[in-house]
Amino acid sequence: MTYTNFKIETDSEGIALITWDMPDKSMNVIDGTVMDEMDVLLEQIEGDEAIKGVVITSGKQAFGAGADLTMLQSMLGDYAAEKAKDEQKAAQMLFDGAYRLNKTLRRIEAGDKPWVAALNGMALGGCLEIALACHARVASDDEKTKFGLPEVKVGLLPGGGGTQRIARLVNPQDGIQMLLQGKTHPAKKAMQLGFITEVVPAADVVETSKQMIRDGLKAEAPWDQKGFKAPINVWSPAGVQMLSAGNAILRKETYANYPNALNIMKCVYEGLLLPFDTALKVESRYFANTLTTPEAKAMIRSLFINMQELNKGARRPDVPKSDLKKVGVIGAGFMGAGVAYVTAKAGLEVVLLDRDQDAADKGKAYSSDQMDKAIKRRRATEEKKESLLGLITATTDYAALEDCDLVIEAVFEDKGIKKVVTESAEAAIGKNAIFASNTSTIPITELSEASVRAKNFIGIHFFSPVDRMMLVEIIMGKKTGDKALAMAIDYVLAIKKTPIVVNDSRGFYVNRCVMRYMNEAWNMLAEGVPAPMVENAAKMVGMPVGPLTLNDEVAIDLSQKVIKQTIADLGSDAVDPRHVKLVNILVDDYGRIGKKAGKGFFDYPPKPAKKKLWPELKTLFPQLDASDVDINDLKDRYLYTIAMEAARTVQEKVVTDIREADVGAILGFGFAPYTGGPLSFIDEVGLANFQKRARELAKKYGDHFKPIKLINQMAKDGDTFYGRFKIEADKEAA
Repeated sequence: MTYTNFKIETDSEGIALITWDMPDKSMNVIDGTVMDEMDVLLEQIEGDEAIKGVVITSGKQAFGAGADLTMLQSMLGDYAAEKAKDEQKAAQMLFDGAYRLNKTLRRIEAGDKPWVAALNGMALGGCLEIALACHARVASDDEKTKFGLPEVKVGLLPGGGGTQRIARLVNPQDGIQMLLQGKTHPAKKAMQLGFITEVVPAADVVETSKQMIRDGLKAEAPWDQKGFKAPINVWSPAGVQMLSAGNAILRKETYANYPNALNIMKCVYEGLLLPFDTALKVESRYFANTLTTPEAKAMIRSLFINMQELNKGARRPDVPKSDLKKVGVIGAGFMGAGVAYVTAKAGLEVVLLDRDQDAADKGKAYSSDQMDKAIKRRRATEEKKESLLGLITATTDYAALEDCDLVIEAVFEDKGIKKVVTESAEAAIGKNAIFASNTSTIPITELSEASVRAKNFIGIHFFSPVDRMMLVEIIMGKKTGDKALAMAIDYVLAIKKTPIVVNDSRGFYVNRCVMRYMNEAWNMLAEGVPAPMVENAAKMVGMPVGPLTLNDEVAIDLSQKVIKQTIADLGSDAVDPRHVKLVNILVDDYGRIGKKAGKGFFDYPPKPAKKKLWPELKTLFPQLDASDVDINDLKDRYLYTIAMEAARTVQEKVVTDIREADVGAILGFGFAPYTGGPLSFIDEVGLANFQKRARELAKKYGDHFKPIKLINQMAKDGDTFYGRFKIEADKEAA
């Protein structure tokens, strides 16, 4: 029998080798065609007496990346259509779809022939669940081989038996963390945890798997054996303590904003009380329930589908691919040093330039420090460190930029300094080189006035710390050409980050939203809202970092510089005088410039002591009693001010692709991921409801909440952002 996704070969000993190799895909994923063929494969194997055991492996570098989430979107579409006709039938249809993988994998596990998963590379999500249903798992010792169940990160839960098998294979604390954090583990750690059977060199994975079958591997899972006991009894004192603590920690960290995380805990608890087959049905019911939540819909769309499209260069113009070999970075401070590090890590040559050699050398030393940390964590070697450092040339000489394909300036937020740097660089670089500014707020069109070739001038805005932040914002000036855009996108993809492309404006997109977030916190402080409530309300609504913490991380003196530059460019009316007062008091009167100085909104004592809010904050403005503050208003103020600003950037055509608005806000500053991003949040609330609530907030807290023209028009039309703008984008692409 011929299969599209699988190849099966049976040797003289009766061991069938199944090689999973999906055509036209770089990674194996579970989609409808794979599910169909797996069922037929099982029929063939079960009916062939010559087959004594099965080894399943991959024809690609990795075993598999998980389920194709577009398949789940299709399931939801079918469910919605059927629900309009027959709600009960729709629910059964969705459960059947959710249960299908569990049903198939249980056939493997409960059959009478031993199966071994020969994991020649990474296995994530549903692909790891396939391996977990086998009777043994042999993994490659290659450092790139990782295993995990990351479904929680896209609003889902493992739906192919992952919650049940991990709960029975791994000690409870590690198992629950694995499920709730979506953390991946290298092969040896996975074996220590108990869900990988053996780790061998990559070349030996298949043969070792076959030998297990020759040696008499039993076709029986531990939980199907008489007398099996799970690692923990949920009714024991230890079980009650662990699950109670787990639920408490979950609530503390998520504020119940993520229904999928709560459902994972329910799957583990209820599943361990039930026979295994019943537990799988319970898991499938919770999976189906999770799939219908607005949080899952939004997170799948933004954090998987949209991000995947952007990471494939969805916004790249149709010009030849850039042959990037060498990148110049001007400014070897914290930001420039980070840019140099991630660039060299991608295998590109780097010229790191600063005004004196000590500063340039210090910038290069950052890469050395990062590699030392990686070596300590066993994620790199001394050889890799030397290779990376060999790619970085620290210098003060602009002539060293001569053969760079791309030059990125990362100097102070000062137009005068940036003008000098631009002119000096352009005097040295080749005529086809692209020059980029890493400015965080100054309009690119203004900065390009210092350039003699504005079409090759573009903004490439990194976020701090560069090596950890996955977003890069690319800004088009009025004269920026397609070649500059294409090279910027090629570069961002080369350093394995997600690019979004926006048009020019002060603060661009992400920082406009960030400033609204921090400004709202400043407003609250000026109104007398106690600082702990200002910070905690943001966490309650799903922001991973409170606005005062974020401001300390960014640096309060940088906020002051941005305010001063804004006043210089637009006049004093462009800035709230209360903000000027607050920031000036902190910086000028008390020297509280942020975390880098050990004092900002918080005090940062030496470790292991934890940061604490500066006690004197409450003396800067008359304080309200906490009982007089509406916590729901505080929470909504954060979401609505950011969402309104995101909508405003769409209205102004700063953002022209709504996918980038949602992905950019989540990756750029952690906008409540469960919402799917600010525009998804508006869509889920509903334009009319959003408009109504925004008007209420405007009456209480200021005109910046007043619905903009676009919101009013869309509310009137009964429209949504993903209905109106995604359709337009799809038409243009077609």
